[in-house]
Amino acid sequence: MAQDFIDHMQALRDANTPYAVATVVEVQGSSSAKTGSKALISADGDVITGWVGGGCAESTACHAALEALDSGETAIIDIDLDDEVLGVGMPCGGSMRVYVEPVQRQRCVWIMGHGEVAEHICRFANALGYRVIVNDPMATAEKFPDALERITDDLDYEKLEPGPDDYVIIATQHKGDHESMTRALASGAQFISLIASRKRAGLVLEYLREKGFGDADLARVMAPCGIDLGARVPAEIALSVMSEITLHLRGGSGQRMRDLLEA
Repeated sequence: MAQDFIDHMQALRDANTPYAVATVVEVQGSSSAKTGSKALISADGDVITGWVGGGCAESTACHAALEALDSGETAIIDIDLDDEVLGVGMPCGGSMRVYVEPVQRQRCVWIMGHGEVAEHICRFANALGYRVIVNDPMATAEKFPDALERITDDLDYEKLEPGPDDYVIIATQHKGDHESMTRALASGAQFISLIASRKRAGLVLEYLREKGFGDADLARVMAPCGIDLGARVPAEIALSVMSEITLHLRGGSGQRMRDLLEA
């Protein structure tokens, strides 16, 4: 049972599929599930494997799992098994407490391009917990050891398939960046970073407008991207780019912490 549970969790993790784990942490009185009983619950609210009680007890746990996956927060729920009217319709003569832990889809950072800046972005993104996918013919294991996947046979970027919560970073060093941006805008990514000078960024945006992309599309593009850190060397530029992504993800202000304390 335990190994089967772990195998299912690993399969979901490998597929980057969200799920929740419901664990019975306390039982009082009579209950079909015991302390330590677990259930693995899918993003559709179905029990994949495991057991936390039958009938409405399972339904209650699944409902809580969906709420936890939506909020990203853990939850502890109390299930009354003793009241047929006010409880869950299972007069077992007891109650139990269930801890629900969501495991959400891991966000990806897609890097289009190669070079020192791209290499540092890969390292930083991996350290920050992103799944990193590098799409470039020059993406070698030696240069991008932290990448989960390296795509080297996709000159037209047809394999670029980011989700809406993923981040796309174009680091092609001006080589085909306008074409890369066209493909990125055709994807579902809502945040696309273009590493370029102000002049180059302006040219790319003008090209995209001529291609028919409107304001709503271009609002997804950070060009030029990054936070003004005064960055000069590749590692600093990469830090600037990932700082902007962190700012977007966490909803920060971008201000110095000291200034916030003095405000």
